Amino acid sequence: MMREQLVLSLPMRTFTDDQLTRALHGPGPSPVAPTVLQALGRPVLGHLDPTFLQIMDDLSQGLRQLFRTANRMTFPVSGTGSAGMEAAVVNLIEPGDTIVIGVNGVFGGRMAEEARRAGAKVEIVEAEWGGALPLGELAARASAIDAKVVGLVHAETSTGVEQPLAELRSLLGDTPLLLVDSVTGLGGSQLEVDAWGIDVCYSGSQKCLSVPPGLAPITFSDRAVAAVQARETPVQSWYLDTTLLSAYWDDSAGSRAYHHTAPISMIYALHEGVRLILDEGLEAGWGRHQNVGTYLQAGLLERGFDMVAPVDVRLSQLTATLLPSDIDDATARNRLLFEHGIEIGGGLGALAGKAWRIGMMGYGATIDAADRVLGAIDAIR
Repeated sequence: MMREQLVLSLPMRTFTDDQLTRALHGPGPSPVAPTVLQALGRPVLGHLDPTFLQIMDDLSQGLRQLFRTANRMTFPVSGTGSAGMEAAVVNLIEPGDTIVIGVNGVFGGRMAEEARRAGAKVEIVEAEWGGALPLGELAARASAIDAKVVGLVHAETSTGVEQPLAELRSLLGDTPLLLVDSVTGLGGSQLEVDAWGIDVCYSGSQKCLSVPPGLAPITFSDRAVAAVQARETPVQSWYLDTTLLSAYWDDSAGSRAYHHTAPISMIYALHEGVRLILDEGLEAGWGRHQNVGTYLQAGLLERGFDMVAPVDVRLSQLTATLLPSDIDDATARNRLLFEHGIEIGGGLGALAGKAWRIGMMGYGATIDAADRVLGAIDAIR
């Protein structure tokens, strides 16, 4: 009883804006655009208010443009990119279904684990970390086991690899559903959901969209929707069941049914983030990310760093770079954070302690930002 009284009597701390200000150049979250922050502070509406439903309609249409798709079932999952992954997998997979998953980093491995937990028979096609997945092997393995789904990561955040996707559908043929993780890709790299034959693709608000973490844009093709509707068992997650969510998000339905209380303010923020991207022009945004990423990578190479991924499959918005021998990972990252206010990410898995992951994403993808990071690295060496 004394312990409970002591805990309840402790005051909450306060934090100043200076304490909370960082230049976010890790693997996410990315810097948030000022107008997105303003959107977060707008008056809250009810989740079935007619004006809010118009905002939802606008957002769905904007996300279709970002994904380059006409899919009706395109909306933001209420959760981070990992919730998008789970929504994709649990809707497509029933216990006993077969899925082939490409793994060349942490997030392909997570997709495989999610599929196992959903009861799938999982076949893995691996590539070395830092390399692209062999599309021919993915297709051959899918054909050999008559896979229902083939899944892989478009922009592997753990290794800085951008996976080529344009030829995969022609190799797969018409049968398996194609599932793509583009959490770090959407808005920063070319992504063509319809033209590339992708059936389900998900992303996250906190990367190239310059919005805080909390939403996961996702899109389902008509045949993916049909596959979900044809399930013999209910979707394992009530919260992420698209057969229920469609009654709330499908803007062709004519009426909306309550499913869950949507995160109103985050949807305002994502609406503004998508508007900014479309105002700039999607192709222009891809070009900006490429220019800034190439500039940063050239500066790192000049300073004795090396890249994890070869140039032909290297992401622009997320650079995975191997450390020179004179830089201690934890010490240097702490100095960048506390002396220069710059956050960058460390390596994951086999790259822990050996690599950094430096993001130039969304609102933070500028030459000035790259110069600030390079200058700070010079200052701590």
